[in-house]
Amino acid sequence: MPVALSPITDADVPAVARFLHENLNDRVDTAAWAGALAVPWTVSAPNHGYFLRSEGEVVGAYLAYYSDRTIDGRTERFCNLGAWCVSDSHRAQGLRLLTSLLRQPGYHFTDFSPSGNVVPLNRKLGYVDLDTTTTLLPNFPWPPPRGARITGDPEELGSVLTGHERRIYDDHRTTSAARHLLLLCGDESCYVVFRKDSRKRVRAFASILYVGNTPLFQRMVRPLGGHLLLHHGALATLLESRVVGGAPPGGIPLSRARPKMFKSDTLTADQIDYLYSELTCLEW
Repeated sequence: MPVALSPITDADVPAVARFLHENLNDRVDTAAWAGALAVPWTVSAPNHGYFLRSEGEVVGAYLAYYSDRTIDGRTERFCNLGAWCVSDSHRAQGLRLLTSLLRQPGYHFTDFSPSGNVVPLNRKLGYVDLDTTTTLLPNFPWPPPRGARITGDPEELGSVLTGHERRIYDDHRTTSAARHLLLLCGDESCYVVFRKDSRKRVRAFASILYVGNTPLFQRMVRPLGGHLLLHHGALATLLESRVVGGAPPGGIPLSRARPKMFKSDTLTADQIDYLYSELTCLEW
């Protein structure tokens, strides 16, 4: 039977979400899949990705998260590629989803959760690997130093953050995966965005996605681990050196960090972060 390829519109989201729940990850319910595509930041998105339909049923989908970012005074348009799933009976049609996304002009493309054969395929298509050198730091109930504290209070976050970081917070505070903290020490502050992650089906890890003040973060990384343990149930923290300003002492280097990739004609790796993406919008 013919297989139709179409952009995912708002009207298509429920059917696509149900397909992903049933075929990709049933630990994420249909409502969560659908909610992840309703991004709270302002953007004129052409679609939510692309999907395949056969005989009226969804048989494949590739999600996309769009954002407009200001980099070096210029507005840059991003398309973050999210979940990709195709039913076994239509596996040969799956590449059409990816090529349809990449044919869209004017975007920088990111893929922060490629797996299996997707990684070498991305490289063939011009993607570049980000340096995801990662350290695992076990969390212990380490108290903050005198005069320092850690808070996730929304009112305090709203009152302390200004400018660029206030916009990041406003754009992400209702996303399902992004969690927000302030590290405070004297007159200094550091805004931290993290998510909870699973390893070997154990959901007990905190992954740092954004750090606003890396020197203060490095000084308070152990008390941060204590906060994550006591308030978020994270037994360990995953710290990418490029995000946190280097590997903290006492951590365990991972021999195989999870790959993250981007494709751009003009941007460099240091201009790519993990905000405005699937990582902040979807818990899995």
